[in-house]
Amino acid sequence: MSSIDLTTHPLTHWTGPLGLPDFAALKDADFGPVFEAALAAHAAEINAIAHQDAAPTIDNTLRALELSGAPLDHVSSIFWCRAGAHTNDEIQAMERDIAPKMSRHFSAISMNAALFARIDALYEARAKLGLDAETLRVLEKTWKGFVRSGAKLGETDQKRLAAIGEELASLGASFGQNVLADEKDWALVLFESDVAGLPDFLKSAMAEAAELRGHANAYAVTLSRSIYEPFTTFSARRDLREKAFQGFAKRGENGGATDNRAIVAKTLALRAEKAKLLGYESYAALKLDDTMAKTPEAVFGLLNPVWEKAREKAAVDQMELQRIATSEGYNHAIAGWDWRHFAEKLRAEKFDFDEAALKPYLQLERIVDAAFDVATRLFGVTFVEQKGVATWHKDARVFAVHNADGSQRGTFVADYFARPSKRSGAWMSALKSGYSLGEGSKPIIYNVMNFAKPSAGKPALLSMDEARTLFHEFGHALHGMLTEVTWPSVAGTSVSRDFVELPSQLFEHWLTVPEILSAHALHYETGQPMPKALVDKMLAARTFDAGFNAVEFASSALIDMEYHSRADAPADPVAFEAETLARMEMPDAIIMRHRTPHFLHVFSGEGYSAGYYSYLWSEVLDADAFSAFEEAGDPFDPELAARLKKHIYAAGGTADPEALYTAFRGKMPSPDAMMVKRGLV
Repeated sequence: MSSIDLTTHPLTHWTGPLGLPDFAALKDADFGPVFEAALAAHAAEINAIAHQDAAPTIDNTLRALELSGAPLDHVSSIFWCRAGAHTNDEIQAMERDIAPKMSRHFSAISMNAALFARIDALYEARAKLGLDAETLRVLEKTWKGFVRSGAKLGETDQKRLAAIGEELASLGASFGQNVLADEKDWALVLFESDVAGLPDFLKSAMAEAAELRGHANAYAVTLSRSIYEPFTTFSARRDLREKAFQGFAKRGENGGATDNRAIVAKTLALRAEKAKLLGYESYAALKLDDTMAKTPEAVFGLLNPVWEKAREKAAVDQMELQRIATSEGYNHAIAGWDWRHFAEKLRAEKFDFDEAALKPYLQLERIVDAAFDVATRLFGVTFVEQKGVATWHKDARVFAVHNADGSQRGTFVADYFARPSKRSGAWMSALKSGYSLGEGSKPIIYNVMNFAKPSAGKPALLSMDEARTLFHEFGHALHGMLTEVTWPSVAGTSVSRDFVELPSQLFEHWLTVPEILSAHALHYETGQPMPKALVDKMLAARTFDAGFNAVEFASSALIDMEYHSRADAPADPVAFEAETLARMEMPDAIIMRHRTPHFLHVFSGEGYSAGYYSYLWSEVLDADAFSAFEEAGDPFDPELAARLKKHIYAAGGTADPEALYTAFRGKMPSPDAMMVKRGLV
């Protein structure tokens, strides 16, 4: 008998401000025992639902299932937040233990014959139950979820499928931890003579990174994109650029305990086996069955034309970069560690524009305010920072979110700065989702970034790409915060993978709306707005290096799909990557944005596996969606904003994505606007 009282424990009974947990009362050592108690409690709830005497109804089966496991939801959301945003050896050890336990637990639920019989009975009778559209969709998605998780398999196959799920969960946890270890352990420590000519913002960030790693009076290049990318752009030292490039490219592929190559091979083999057990030709066919794309062929039909255009454009640009390099006395062909450096020189030549000139106008605080301002103008929500509220790390900030009438909508937490305890990248997630079923729940949504932290007393200055990243992740956050649904399983971002990026990518467009730039892109020293001449140059150059950017992305998406659309997994995935890229005629001077051994989207879990293409799929939608505001002549057109909120940001997964998009826009788009937006035509 567990001694944990789930009704009072701070991991499962949250008593902090704004509905948050009391983070000050949480102890790492408590996660293990609380997980055990919460798993047992949820299993008991499931057993009671499955074996009740009453005939199945929506209330006693579907509703009960949706509302079950609240303590497990609570402890899980805190734990996975910590595992990504502020981990340590104890958390990582527990992650390796908990990931397969969670997989085993949910496999048992999906394969519970008595529970599925009740869901199946409701599904078969659905036409006679008089259900509203959202409830019908939840029932259908629940039934399909059980079937896709093995509910109709024989006992032997069910056991094997459950074992595969456990092993995949373990492999995913190890993959992510290995990448984090390689990133945390790698630093190129430099001194004053090595950083001559670097912009002050970069030197400040590198000094802070060195200090954080115990190197006083020094500078450190880390593998955070916020340092790595500007360093390889602005450093005149080709030898140092190469060292940084190789460190970045070789994450997860350095031999020893953190090498991910064997993990990838095993992961791909297990995914292929899983697909066969469930009756699919490939893992991609399994994953795409419940998406807008539907089939691997449809995905390749989108990616291949983009790839061809990207290669053509990159080839032209590479000749220009080589011209500049040769004129400066370089005797080398352009390599991966040269591209950003000479591209910046080409940008200056073509547009009389230096990307670094934007930095003084892109203060983190101002860009946060800009994102809030857009949300207020479009949707009427406001954000008020709550000082002194404890979270998982002192850098994370808490905001109360209010509706236009002043009522509380939810809570937003933002954690912006890179640190060794945080995995790389940027993401949105939820401590709680928003829904009205039962007692209801107000959303608690968080964003995590990896911006370089400035030295004490200096402002954090962002690149334009980083500012877009902030807007992107905040778009996801709005998708979670604006949700207005009944059922938890369709709340917020619980939509198909190739629709989930629409609200985030669409929100990026408002960053460069003139009235937003003029209000928030203010020089950190003078307070003056970004000069119109600089804005014009920035906008003129926004599709600059389009070939490089599209090659980076499309190669990653194509490799992901090539891995997973096969019936059988390749024995040596890294060799397969190289062979496939050679067949695709990948430019020598560009590498994938995410090489296989550190492709976290695809191998640290199953979320974006066979799904990295979804960013481009959603980009087709977002380019078309923003053009509606352009056609209206008002980026904050009230009628359009109301439709956007109702059908895209608030609707969650309550309807088919195509129906939701068509309700907003009146039609489905073609890829043309996306190709123009990317500068590929």
